[in-house]
Amino acid sequence: MSQESTAVVEGIAPVSLYQKHRTIQIRSVSGTFSRWRWGMVWLTQAIFYGLCWLPWNGRQAVLFDIVERKFYLFGLVLWPQDVLYLAVLLIIAAYGLFLFTAVGGRLFCGYACPQTVYTEIMMWIEAKIEGERTARIKLEKAPMSARKFGKKFAKHAAWIAVALWTGFTFAGYFTPITTLGRDLIDFNLGPWQTFWIFFYAFATYGMAGFMREQVCKYMCPYARFQSVMFDADTLIVTYDAARGEPRGARSKKDKAKAGARGDCVDCDICVQVCPTGIDIRNGLQYECIGCSACIDGCDEVMDKVGSPRGLIRYSTENAMERKWSRADILRHVLRPRILIYTVILVAITGAAAWSIATRLPLKVDVIRDRAAMAREVEDERIENVYTLRLMNTDEQPHRYRLSVTGLEGLALAGEAEVSVPSASMKSLPVSLRVGNQAAGKGSHPVHFDIVDLDNAQVRLREKAVFIMP
Repeated sequence: MSQESTAVVEGIAPVSLYQKHRTIQIRSVSGTFSRWRWGMVWLTQAIFYGLCWLPWNGRQAVLFDIVERKFYLFGLVLWPQDVLYLAVLLIIAAYGLFLFTAVGGRLFCGYACPQTVYTEIMMWIEAKIEGERTARIKLEKAPMSARKFGKKFAKHAAWIAVALWTGFTFAGYFTPITTLGRDLIDFNLGPWQTFWIFFYAFATYGMAGFMREQVCKYMCPYARFQSVMFDADTLIVTYDAARGEPRGARSKKDKAKAGARGDCVDCDICVQVCPTGIDIRNGLQYECIGCSACIDGCDEVMDKVGSPRGLIRYSTENAMERKWSRADILRHVLRPRILIYTVILVAITGAAAWSIATRLPLKVDVIRDRAAMAREVEDERIENVYTLRLMNTDEQPHRYRLSVTGLEGLALAGEAEVSVPSASMKSLPVSLRVGNQAAGKGSHPVHFDIVDLDNAQVRLREKAVFIMP
């Protein structure tokens, strides 16, 4: 390579394709929104950790039994044939997300998202063991010592304990939690149970303990398309630049500077309490998860310097531009888009609730015997063989009476009554017979009628085909 080409190469400054990661040390904050966040932490984790231990009719109240292919939701037993309810649940969740986002921005992300919830828990543990923000920064910069090692070890041990209990609880929704606990104590866990406990624990430990804001910034797709669901009347965390600028440091007693400057004292508290490390004063950014920690932090500072609260607050783009009052903002919340989302959400939820409430606790599948389409038996009668799969979705055993219609003289050979245990399926071979002159050659529609002997309101009619040779 020539000296000229070497100089050209040396004159090119290297460009990094990736932003260098910096550890964000969060400052603790208290206030209205902080209490709401911790309230949601307690609520969601009480449901998650406690629901699998709740007994119901001699079993676990909520259990997704993959082996038996039955999902138990309190008194409701769902089978693979009920997959429609899963689709409806996903639709309801999607419309709920659209509605909440259009009204109040990323409320789910800031208060109920598992990543946010577990990050709050891990950061609380970190603050209790390593100290508050300043102490953690000093500890991070200090050389390794017995004290530093002890604090780091205690923190990670606590994180791992929370993560393992979370993984165990997760697996307990797919294997009865009491059985899982006994297997764990006896060191008798199956391979899939072991895998999911440790996999979910590893995900919790890694994402909430280490990755934290990187999950929200780079892995979560919601951050990228949130703007599609926002509009100028969506409530978002907003900095009031007209009131806050020009910013500058001052004290409560400094009246002269207070008149020449805005209310923002440039303390950077809003940045220090932000879990994603952004400066809300730069406007709305996709990294903002709407946790409102900056509102609580700024309100504390405003109280100290004697300025009104609300320099950072929930507001809308239109409200900031047009100086709307709170009443004006609330009036614009009920806009056509919100009303449409609400009507659709209520309609889908109501229809799903009605469908579940009126759902028959009986399902029947009719399967023809493919090995013998039709055959002649005694008395010159024609016989077709079927298999009836009767699913009793109730948690009580039931007896059913079978009958058939469709051809003159069609009769059911064998038992006309069958018992099916609670929440189980029974396969029943059934033979239908008819005289050889009852119908012409070919296929003829027939119907199986199944009636619950304990409740005559529970009845089904299933169509089948009878073949005449």
